[in-house]
Amino acid sequence: MSTQRILKVAVPAPLRRTFDYLPPAGAVLGGWQAGIRVLVPFGQQKLVGVLLGLSDHSELSAQQLKPIHSVLDTEPCVPADILALCQWAAGYYHHPIGEALATALPALLRQGEPASFPTETAWQLTTEGKGLSEGALKRAPKQAALLQALRQYGQLSRAAMRELNIGTGDAVRQLERKGLINPRQSTIQPEPIGGILQAEAPLELNNEQKTALEQLRYQGFASYLLEGATGSGKTEVYLQAITQVLEQGRSALVLVPEIGLTPQLIGRFRQRFGVPIAALHSGLNDRERLQAWLEARQGHARIVIGTRSAVFTPIPKLGIIIIDEEHDLSFKQQDGFRYSARDLAVVRAQRAGIPLMLGSATPSLETLHNAAHSRYLHLRLTQRAGGARPPDVELIDLRGKKLEDGFAPELLARIETELEKGNQALVFINRRGFAPVIICHDCGWIADCKNCSAKMTVHRHPPHLHCHHCDYQRPLLNTCPDCFSKDLDHLGLGTERSEATLQAAFPDFPVIRVDRDTTRRKQAMQSLLGQVREGQPCVLVGTQMLAKGHHFPDVTLVAMIDIDGGLFSGDFRGPERMGQLLIQVAGRAGRASKPGRVIIQSHHCEHPNIQSLIKEGYHRYARRLLHERQVAGLPPYRYLALLRAESKRPENANDFLAAARQFAQQRFPASRQLGYLGPMPALMERKKDRYCFQLHISSSDRQQLHRVVALVCAAMENHALSRRARWSVDVDPQDMA
Repeated sequence: MSTQRILKVAVPAPLRRTFDYLPPAGAVLGGWQAGIRVLVPFGQQKLVGVLLGLSDHSELSAQQLKPIHSVLDTEPCVPADILALCQWAAGYYHHPIGEALATALPALLRQGEPASFPTETAWQLTTEGKGLSEGALKRAPKQAALLQALRQYGQLSRAAMRELNIGTGDAVRQLERKGLINPRQSTIQPEPIGGILQAEAPLELNNEQKTALEQLRYQGFASYLLEGATGSGKTEVYLQAITQVLEQGRSALVLVPEIGLTPQLIGRFRQRFGVPIAALHSGLNDRERLQAWLEARQGHARIVIGTRSAVFTPIPKLGIIIIDEEHDLSFKQQDGFRYSARDLAVVRAQRAGIPLMLGSATPSLETLHNAAHSRYLHLRLTQRAGGARPPDVELIDLRGKKLEDGFAPELLARIETELEKGNQALVFINRRGFAPVIICHDCGWIADCKNCSAKMTVHRHPPHLHCHHCDYQRPLLNTCPDCFSKDLDHLGLGTERSEATLQAAFPDFPVIRVDRDTTRRKQAMQSLLGQVREGQPCVLVGTQMLAKGHHFPDVTLVAMIDIDGGLFSGDFRGPERMGQLLIQVAGRAGRASKPGRVIIQSHHCEHPNIQSLIKEGYHRYARRLLHERQVAGLPPYRYLALLRAESKRPENANDFLAAARQFAQQRFPASRQLGYLGPMPALMERKKDRYCFQLHISSSDRQQLHRVVALVCAAMENHALSRRARWSVDVDPQDMA
């Protein structure tokens, strides 16, 4: 056993422990702090780890320990509060601490780059450029705009030019050729701190908004659920709450579920506030993400807006955390480190002693349960802002009707009426592609994915078959591979097919499709939504990307084509998700002065879930679902963890989980308080050419559940079967697939 000073290092490896290293020869350890990055040998690799502390003892002898290669930071890259949050999260979710810390860092820092503002090429005015008269470039407006921006800002990088929407490559080259600007290597400095807090006056609040804002307390920890009907002005409450925090000299963190919402929200925040704002989401490249992270860590950015992983962003003087659309599944990481950003935000706010606000028109059942038990203060906004009225809802029973590619004739007639009035319509269908199934009419052959227990989706542009689970693709077939028949049918609806049907039905109006296929390119989402916001009559058709947070003042009709799948989900959360989606999509209609209408097509109009949502609203619907969960002994009334295992051979995954269950039951026998279910195949049994199995462990006592899971993880990590199957733990799972 070694008695030298030992470095305890978290290494990004799938092992639930830290690793011991020796300091480099001659190193002085006095200034070393937990949170600095170190480059360490790990097998045949060199990995960037994070120092967790120093110790006088190691279970290994000094001869078995290796010295680290180098120290990468002079001060902690991971501040103490974020380090503690990652350690808590790794323990709660039973995940290796090294991988948890890697999740919290931008990619370039994980690769060992300096945690300082990088350098890049920036352009500034030459002496000739500074002396040029303002009207000298009137025949070259792009060059003139860039010249004016350089007069205002002093120097601009390529990224800054893109953000300001000025300065093409040709404009830069022409001004360089004329000797009006020149490039120089410059440190990418953040925006200066200062300026006016509010660049725009706040909106007048209605009585409900005022009451909600008055109940917020900015000193000490408290959690608030802001449940507001779609269009009720939740964002204005966020903005005015943040104003209070900024006036105290503190900063704000705002989490949103989708990168598609981030530019829209950033635009609104920049319009309101005169302080630096940093955005953190997967739409940024690695260099842009590091720049935003550094601005946040050094306190230059007073407001940080980001998606899930932004919950780990270091922010000095943090004063409030806001989570918009808190119910959204995107806040739960579904692979690797399976953390919930929403739940970690609660922990972070509690430790920082600051308020947390959870906003949604359709709160999750867990959040409503916490509010009912006074863990959260429940604030409600029932009125739409600006006097807008809730949309009327109409059901169309599809039974026995002749449909046109899934559209009832009366629905098409209603869409045409709205377009003729100069309004816009939104058609929601939560499936990409042209059709979800291709089938042979003669022999019944169906195009299955070769890697998954899933059907291949038909795409027309470009024509191909595509599995949306493993990304396997193959050419679109003209003949059946089994019987060689040419009579192949495309069954079901997708956004592509709906777009084609609507374009044929309304040739004089644009049909704008918004799904993952049409928004792959950078800025594509903003470009498509920009067309909608011009206000001209059009039809929007798309997936749930359209359901989250968008404000379309000219949409007067929302049509939901096929919601029946959500009524019969194999996941116990299916009814909750269906209700949230229906309310969120319906909320896009009638958000301004124009009245709105929602039309729902279904073969099951009398289903109690549909009737309850329409007649009673989401709040009462959710209370009914909570009662059903309580009777059934499901979350949030019991605590749940899933052990997942996958292998190319199904017996390997099944045997691994069977061994895990046997080990757990020997020490913690099943009882009324503790239950085991499985091993059993996942809802999608085969995915990416691997067979997937699950073991459910549930308990009425959260601490007991964690004791069982911790014991199982420790035992199975070194089990012989662990080498035959990939396995993972999911605590508080949000997706049972």
